[in-house]
Amino acid sequence: MIPLRDTIQSRHYPVVTISLISINVLVYFFHPAHGPDFQQIAYTYGLVPARYTTEEMARYFTTGQQVFAVFSFMFLHGGFLHILGNMWILYLFGDNVEDFLGSFRFALFYIGGGLFSAMTHMALNLASTTPVIGASGAVAAVMGAYFILYPTSRILTLIPIFFIPFFIEIPAFIFLAIWFMMQVFNAAGTAGMDGPGIAWWAHIGGFVFGVAAIKIVQNVYASSPGADRKRFNGPRRRKSSHLQVVRPTSGGEGIDRKASLTVTPYEASVGTSKTINIPSGFQKRMYRVKIPAGISHGSLLRLKGLGRKNARGESGDLYLEVRIDPSR
Repeated sequence: MIPLRDTIQSRHYPVVTISLISINVLVYFFHPAHGPDFQQIAYTYGLVPARYTTEEMARYFTTGQQVFAVFSFMFLHGGFLHILGNMWILYLFGDNVEDFLGSFRFALFYIGGGLFSAMTHMALNLASTTPVIGASGAVAAVMGAYFILYPTSRILTLIPIFFIPFFIEIPAFIFLAIWFMMQVFNAAGTAGMDGPGIAWWAHIGGFVFGVAAIKIVQNVYASSPGADRKRFNGPRRRKSSHLQVVRPTSGGEGIDRKASLTVTPYEASVGTSKTINIPSGFQKRMYRVKIPAGISHGSLLRLKGLGRKNARGESGDLYLEVRIDPSR
């Protein structure tokens, strides 16, 4: 399963999320991803539990190097697919969590999630000499936060079956619960980290940190009126999501259907185009929709032939009602 996007768009530009992605990508392209040089980088700037628990290894590193590695490990990646997966998940879920926490708090939350994932891994692998690198633990914290904040959101997911792409929507709490259980099962079947592998317990620790931290923040917001307004976010978005999922409804016995599409006042003024995803049985199909400049709230866009079919095989039309969100 490949998650493509969620159905909740953040109201502000995710300044910290984009900055974290940029830093990770820059670090990746400035260090070798393979070979003996990378091995040296991984042991110096990665998380090696034995460096902190055995005197034989600890004496080769300064105090500054020991402290720095606890932070630097989460910005190193060992391959293109490694960084692609982590950064895509961060991009997918990070904007909404940053929207809730505010940019500064989100930065602290992200680093905290990475540190807690590191401590979880070290606690269960005290003598391991295998370096752990990657943003997976911090990203898992973001996923844990999303699990609590937006459980009813839906994740548009690509499932390739025999090279045929199928698109389905999975509720966020189910998608993330399945992911978490997979980490637990894999961790249970892995006896330590004495050789190369995936730090499953770091993922679990990060996710648990995300759940717990957001619960604490929610309690603070609930007990301190106005605390949630002391957030510092990036500028508001001028555009709505380019890819939107629409759910057509039928009007009585007719073959025409109706759905809604959300745009911002700016997009309604200058015009835009959107890609919409429409259910078609189990599969969902994508279509491109042109929205003319100057369109008003409640206007209908006709998509010919995308309605229901009658007994004679004739297809109705789909009418998209344009909704202008004034809060954007």
